[in-house]
Amino acid sequence: MKKILLLFTLLTGATFLANAQSAPAEFKFEKESHNFGKVTLGTPVSVDFVYTNTGDVPLQITKVESSCGCTVSEYTKTPVKKGEKGFVKVTFNPAGAPLPFSKIVTVNSNAKTSTKVLYIKGETVAK
Repeated sequence: MKKILLLFTLLTGATFLANAQSAPAEFKFEKESHNFGKVTLGTPVSVDFVYTNTGDVPLQITKVESSCGCTVSEYTKTPVKKGEKGFVKVTFNPAGAPLPFSKIVTVNSNAKTSTKVLYIKGETVAK
């Protein structure tokens, strides 16, 4: 019985040690906000938010949500390996009256910081 308990303890300790040595996936965005400046109504504008996986395991984005229907996104769907780059492309389609705007895009992933918020802003102007 003592040998089984010792073996179990050693295996558990080895598992924890192996997991502690590898850093989880993590984002490192080149920028987390973008100012479009003046945007003509009815003219969509886009920006790419590029990131690098600085962790040891592949980074997988699970969901990207925007704060309104006027903002849509595309993103790297495949896992991004350590040291490689991925992107989140945000497209804003201005409609309505000329006004300043500020939108957020929430990125969910398997990263250590599992939720990242990206920001876009600017001002819509008439044609």
